[in-house]
Amino acid sequence: MTGSICVFAEQWRGSISEATYEALALGREVADALGVQLTAILTGSNARELAQTLGAADLVVYVDHPLLAETLPQPTAEALAQVLQDRRPRAFIVPLTNVSLGVGTLLALRLGTAGINFCKDVRIAGGRLQAVCVMYGGKIEATVEAAGEPVVLGLWPGARPAEKGRSSRSPVVEEATVSLRDSPVLLRRYVEAEAGDVDLTKQDVLVAVGRGIQSKDNLGLAEDLAKSLGGAVAGSRPVIDQGWLPLSRQVGKSGLSVKPKLYVALGISGAPEHVEGMKDSALIVAVNSDPRAPIFNVAHYGIVADVLETIPVLTAAIEAKRAVARHA
Repeated sequence: MTGSICVFAEQWRGSISEATYEALALGREVADALGVQLTAILTGSNARELAQTLGAADLVVYVDHPLLAETLPQPTAEALAQVLQDRRPRAFIVPLTNVSLGVGTLLALRLGTAGINFCKDVRIAGGRLQAVCVMYGGKIEATVEAAGEPVVLGLWPGARPAEKGRSSRSPVVEEATVSLRDSPVLLRRYVEAEAGDVDLTKQDVLVAVGRGIQSKDNLGLAEDLAKSLGGAVAGSRPVIDQGWLPLSRQVGKSGLSVKPKLYVALGISGAPEHVEGMKDSALIVAVNSDPRAPIFNVAHYGIVADVLETIPVLTAAIEAKRAVARHA
């Protein structure tokens, strides 16, 4: 494993996360470009069977310990440090999600090495690894080259399609043992969120509004468009924080992850936190007055225009086509 590319296989409530497969997809690209092995490290308690879902990796190292049943930052980082201490990979990729946030930073500190967060890509220049990072809600990108190795890379969700990190191949699995002290933090239970008036995760069409909608009074425009499309209205965090829509309608990292057939983003800038929740939509249409808005990086179709002027035009066009279809 020395000189390899490693990925932390994040598991939560008995399943491997989508972010893990995104990390495996990127890790596979980098490992192949360098001609080295791709290794996944899975931590858990009685969770060895999950290793079989990590076939994109050449090797899976499974670490079993009661304190690793949940991905708590301190024991997880300590376990990873013990596994990596003698194996020294070139890079270790950790998904940046609500589950694993903090693991990579603590691991870098424990190993005495560099840690780079908010990475959306990894490049190779002159045989050295360079991380492309997003800052200020995705408005700025920075290319960072670590001074030494191994480098711990915190991977921002959406860096690669999760499907590219899946494989039906059965990987080689090794087991590693670690010695851990009791954690000062224990997870007692999960508290499920209350169900909202509309289950966004089951909608085929979502019309999402952002700060560009300007005021609650303009929500009616989005509702008219959603009705014409046979969908529901959702919102980004700024809209929810303003109280214009209930929390059950929030899409993004601190809200819901959705995969509708059509996602219409109205006045949404496209911060990584929001993109994480909607990037897997089958078709994304974005309307924003800023041609440099990050939302256009993930949209399949984009309209650079005033949102309040565009929505009525779209609604009228859809209604006109429906009227023709009814009378055909």
